[in-house]
Amino acid sequence: MRRALLFAAALFAVSASRVAVGSDPQDFAQIERGRYLTIVGDCAACHTATSGADFAGGRAIETPFGTIVSTNITPDRETGIGDWSNDQFVSALTEGIRRDGAHLYPAMPYPYLTKITRDDALAIRAYLTTVPAVSNAVTADRLPFPLSIRADMAAWNKLYFTPGAFQPNSGKSDEWNRGSYLVEGLMHCGACHTPKNTAGADKDSERLQGGVIQGWFAPNITNDQRRGLGRWSLDDIVTYLKTGHNAFSAATGPMAEEIAESSSKMTEADLHAVAIYLKDQPSADNHSPVPLPAGDPAMQTGAAIYADECSGCHTPRGSGIAGLFPRLAGSPSVQSDDPTSLIRIVINGTRSVSTPAAPTGPGMPAFGWLLNDGEVASVLTYIRNNWGNAATSIAAERVTSQRKALVRTSE
Repeated sequence: MRRALLFAAALFAVSASRVAVGSDPQDFAQIERGRYLTIVGDCAACHTATSGADFAGGRAIETPFGTIVSTNITPDRETGIGDWSNDQFVSALTEGIRRDGAHLYPAMPYPYLTKITRDDALAIRAYLTTVPAVSNAVTADRLPFPLSIRADMAAWNKLYFTPGAFQPNSGKSDEWNRGSYLVEGLMHCGACHTPKNTAGADKDSERLQGGVIQGWFAPNITNDQRRGLGRWSLDDIVTYLKTGHNAFSAATGPMAEEIAESSSKMTEADLHAVAIYLKDQPSADNHSPVPLPAGDPAMQTGAAIYADECSGCHTPRGSGIAGLFPRLAGSPSVQSDDPTSLIRIVINGTRSVSTPAAPTGPGMPAFGWLLNDGEVASVLTYIRNNWGNAATSIAAERVTSQRKALVRTSE
C-alpha cells in the first residue's frame, strides 16, 4: 500500500505565503486536526526531500512519463503557498488547478483528494500555515515535450477525472463509510494499488488489485483469498498498518515509508475503519492457477536452493516467524500476479520498516551476488507453488530484465 507511495501530492502548487483568508490562526483544534489529516494523507512523503526541510518540496519522483519534482507547500510568501487564498488552496487540492489557473499533473493525486470535504481541506491549510516558512524555489516541470504541455491535462481530466466530494453509502455503517472516505480519498490508496493504463489513469475495472510503482509492486488489497487480504483478519490489517508487520507480511519499499510516516501514526479507530472497508472490496477474478508439480525441473532446483539459503529464516514449511520473517505459505504477495517486488528483494535484499510498536525492522540479505538469474527464477517459482501456494512460474529472462533495470536505477 504506498499511498501510498507514492504518486502522492507531487505537483501540489507553486507560489507564495500568507495566513489563509477566512481562517483563524489561533484555532488550535482546527490546526491539530489539520496536522493529523496531513499525516493521514502522507503529504510529507512527496513534499519533503531527503535531508530537506519539512514540506519545502524538491523531492524528485519517478513516473512512467519522466521525473517530476515536488513543490514547496510551506507558508513562504515567494516560493511556498502562503499567498494562496482558501479557494485557491482547495481548488489545487481537489480539482488539480494551480493558483495561476494551469492544470496540475495527476501525480498530485487530486483524482482522489477531490473526495475530501472542504472543512478537511481547510484544516490541512490551517496546519500548513503553522510550519516554518522555507524559501525554496522549485522547478517542477521536468517532463519531456509534449508531456510538459499542461494544457493537455484538460483533455485528460475530461476522460479520467470525476470531481466531487465523498458521498456516504446509506446502506453501509458509519465505520465502513469512514474507511471508504480514507481509502478512496485522503489516503489515496489506489494511486499505488490500482494498475494504470497507458495514459497514467486508473484501470477502474481492476481497482485496488495491485500496480507497479517505482520498481516495486504494490499488492492487491481487495478481499481476494489468494492474492489479496482474504486470509487476513481485521486485526491483521490493523496490526500491519500500525506496526509494519504481522504474521503474513513485513512492509518494505515504498510501503515501509508510508507506514513509518503515516499509518503508524493514525488512530486505532481510523485503522479499523480502513480494515472494515478493505475487507468488503471484492476481487474481480477469483481464478486460482494449478500449482506446478514437485517434479518440475524449476521446482526441484528451487527446492534445493530454498533449503540451503531460505529455510533458516522462513522455516522449511514457509511459515516464517511472526513479526520477524514473513510467512511465505499462503502469502498474497508471494502469489501476486506480478513478481516485481519478489525479484527485487531476492536480488537486492531489503529491510522492513521500523516503527515504535515494532522497532526491530528485520532485514533480508541480497542474494543477487550468489544466485544467477535462472536460480533466482527457480527459487521464486518454488516458493510461489509450494505449501498450498499457486502462481505462474518466473522465467530467467524476467529476472535478467529486472536485474538490468535495478542496475540502471542505482547508477
